[in-house]
Amino acid sequence: MLALDLARPGKALRVLALGAHSDDIEIGAGGTLLSWIQAGAEVSVDWCVLSAPGERAGEARASAMEFLTGAVRADVHLGDFRDGYFPAERNAVKDWVEALKRLETPDVILCHQRDDAHQDHRLVCELAWNTFRDHLILEYEIPKWDGDLGRPNLYAPLSEVVLARKIALLHKHFGTQRSKAWFDEETFRGLARLRGVECRERYAEAFYARKLLLK
Repeated sequence: MLALDLARPGKALRVLALGAHSDDIEIGAGGTLLSWIQAGAEVSVDWCVLSAPGERAGEARASAMEFLTGAVRADVHLGDFRDGYFPAERNAVKDWVEALKRLETPDVILCHQRDDAHQDHRLVCELAWNTFRDHLILEYEIPKWDGDLGRPNLYAPLSEVVLARKIALLHKHFGTQRSKAWFDEETFRGLARLRGVECRERYAEAFYARKLLLK
């Protein structure tokens, strides 16, 4: 299995993380970000959440800053688009994503996967590819009622320590989500274990890498 080495100790790694909602980045790629920082890479992150209205803005900002503890730079950008209505507000959502071009040029972009069953997630992915055409884009997955998990082709191993911290931070920061049937430790740990089996690790997060350039 070929390894994609992004987070070497001392290496600068610029990340643009895109999430439709205030817990998406954490669920889909939170362990990977924790691992990159723990590995000693000089990680700088623009953490962008398109729908974080009201109390969810506080959740999003507090969670991002704790997940990014140890990063050399952590900037949080929050929008207030209405949950579930992104396609109906497509022009405004596109303008918001296009404006991210003014930020530091990323080495890697984390976003939703294109076949996600949630309409907001799909649009964020589509616009990421429209806007950033010459970048490494890794698409993460979100477990949900729709049962839309697919067959990813890139894996980021997670240690027990990192996975436990990811789960603890999710429960600490997202009080608005705790009542949902799927939002619990068994879901997050179970998916991480399954993806670990697929890459011969104990735990992992999985991504879809549609375009890679061999040099």
